[in-house]
Amino acid sequence: MKPLAHTTRGLPRILTALTAIAALSLGALTAAPAAAQSYPSKTVRIVVPFPPGGSTDLLARRLSDRLSEKWKQTVIVENRAGAGGTVGADHVSKSEPDGHTLLLGVTGSNGIAGSLYPNLPYDM
Repeated sequence: MKPLAHTTRGLPRILTALTAIAALSLGALTAAPAAAQSYPSKTVRIVVPFPPGGSTDLLARRLSDRLSEKWKQTVIVENRAGAGGTVGADHVSKSEPDGHTLLLGVTGSNGIAGSLYPNLPYDM
């Protein structure tokens, strides 16, 4: 039995490549104005939804040092432990939506919170 010959060669590949290049170019053009904005314009808070001293807290503190150096702005780590991470996530969800309050959570607790707690105070 002979294998089927591919009839889609040449032009479709070129069109796919050109489409990908056009999409990437459009993304680069629209990202340029966003790069000109000054961020951060004030102190950044990294909220860790676990107690101090754990691996997530240590990662956040290391990250805050690096970000402070890079951004020339103060970056504070704030621990808000409780309810498997939902206390910290709730705090971040109710903060001003300006990008200056960040959540350093973990996929496990954030992903399963909707199943464990049917009345979460924030949208998943």
